[in-house]
Amino acid sequence: MHVIMDIMVSPGGLGVSVSPYVAHCQKIFQEAGLNHNLHTFGTNVEGEWDEVMAAVKRCHTDLHDMGAVRITSHMKLGTRTDREQSMQDKIDSVNEKLA
Repeated sequence: MHVIMDIMVSPGGLGVSVSPYVAHCQKIFQEAGLNHNLHTFGTNVEGEWDEVMAAVKRCHTDLHDMGAVRITSHMKLGTRTDREQSMQDKIDSVNEKLA
């Protein structure tokens, strides 16, 4: 099943800056071959359900290994069965209506 996800991974107990940990998760999504786009408060990710969830699990596992004692991830997930839709399709639909 194809899924589009918005995720914000928040590692705790690491000081003020979490950018090295966010960058590590970006590398995980890239290595998994998932379409992903970083934004100011998280990352949009799309792909097959099991592959996306495996990448999320690896983010948690790796960040714990990097010293994060606590990690909270906030996720929004969307699936549909009536047709295929990508993240870009959703953006294009809104942009068409703005034109």
